[in-house]
Amino acid sequence: MRMLMLTGIFVSLSKRLLMLKKPLFACLLSLALLMQCANASEVVWAVNCGGEEHTDVHGIHYEADPSDTGFSSDFGKSLMIQRVVPQDQILYQTERYHVSTFGYDIPVHRDGEYVLVIKFSEVWFTAANQKVFDVVLNGEHTVVSELDIFARVGRGVAHDEIIPLTVRGGKLRVNGETSQIDSSKISIEFIKGDLDNPKVNAIYVMKGTPDDVPKLPSMPGSEAAEEEDDDEEESLSSKPQKSRRPSGPKVKDPYAADDTSAMLLPVFGAIGAFIPLLYCLCKL
Repeated sequence: MRMLMLTGIFVSLSKRLLMLKKPLFACLLSLALLMQCANASEVVWAVNCGGEEHTDVHGIHYEADPSDTGFSSDFGKSLMIQRVVPQDQILYQTERYHVSTFGYDIPVHRDGEYVLVIKFSEVWFTAANQKVFDVVLNGEHTVVSELDIFARVGRGVAHDEIIPLTVRGGKLRVNGETSQIDSSKISIEFIKGDLDNPKVNAIYVMKGTPDDVPKLPSMPGSEAAEEEDDDEEESLSSKPQKSRRPSGPKVKDPYAADDTSAMLLPVFGAIGAFIPLLYCLCKL
């Protein structure tokens, strides 16, 4: 339905631009809209957890959260979320959380390669080790272990977990493990641990591979840190390495053998003591 609407829009725009004798621009616009439709059509399910429906800059349409389990929150609207354009900050500002384990059912009706994208942002805590939880697929596969959003990216920063998976013959394969799919639905659960409540900001599933997923920009300073690490490794590798074991038997200090002055000291001392004694004997 959405694809038909977008198709109608770009056809209408193309006709108007052609009437204005701008065929090249019309072709480029049509191509761009068609590519956006193709990308959006690959998404099989998307939800803005704890929020209303939203279409992002990549053409992915998130439905309003249908769940009534746990609690929805828009507290994140008090923050400017980093690593994401203003239009799509809403995906990280609204969330669903619960005081126990909760989740969603993802409909998957066709075999193929899929990618699950789970969106998070920490909008409440200002320190690590406050909210830590796991994400489990199909009741068997832990795809995110001990997630501490603040420890990963800090407060008010977008963070995506990208999980490739395969559906084939009614079975789910992820992380080298396989499980049976019931009723063409894959469950995703956010597991309550010993610390604060599990949460999620948005989820979508698309056909394809991780290379097809729009990525968040790198964290500020992460590229510089990587370059510094590479430079340090190169400098260390360029320096000659000291041998930990000498090549040959251990020998005595050659200078110790040549130090004859130290060996003659007792002799000189004995002579010095004998001269006064000899002088006294002569006097007698």
